[in-house]
Amino acid sequence: MRLKSAIWVAAYVRRCNTEGSYAVVRRRGAEEAGAIFVKISKLDGTAALFGPAPQTAFADARPSDHLFAPFFPQEFAAEAEVEARILREQKFDPDLWLVEVEDRAGRNFLALAPK
Repeated sequence: MRLKSAIWVAAYVRRCNTEGSYAVVRRRGAEEAGAIFVKISKLDGTAALFGPAPQTAFADARPSDHLFAPFFPQEFAAEAEVEARILREQKFDPDLWLVEVEDRAGRNFLALAPK
């Protein structure tokens, strides 16, 4: 059984803030199972965007795991590019969650899918 998105997001925001990053929920999605997207801003004009990993990444994962994959091959891109991608994702899925984290080191605190 998978954690509800609302519970996972609350725990993730708390973890980021505990680690010294600043995290906020920019967009609330569907409480039960909304897709979760995480933007990491390095505060230097670059950012990364992580979203749900493809289903193939779950072969070795527990069904309860939330696995993420970066949207950009180099991980960090210009903040304008990341914001444009977020807008496209919101048009495609209006029930998505968006968490924004500010961390100068670019730490994401996410479980990433294997490449």
